Amino acid sequence: MSKENITFRLENEKRVILDAIAAGLDRDRTYVLNEAIDLYLEVYQWQIAQIKAGLAEADTGDFATDEDVQSVFARLTHVD
Repeated sequence: MSKENITFRLENEKRVILDAIAAGLDRDRTYVLNEAIDLYLEVYQWQIAQIKAGLAEADTGDFATDEDVQSVFARLTHVD
């Protein structure tokens, strides 16, 4: 995989935290930034896929019934 340099501005406080994390992991700043970007991209790719899947279901009229929604809501708000 080819690599490319990229430059962006970062608030000083964030750089300090980034450097502390890198030191704690015994890694360099580039390693920590690449890990953070990998996680960010993974989360947003998943989120976009879920949104597209939901829209596709909605386009076909595949909605939860009122009973389904009430059942899930009751399960999630049930207090023992």
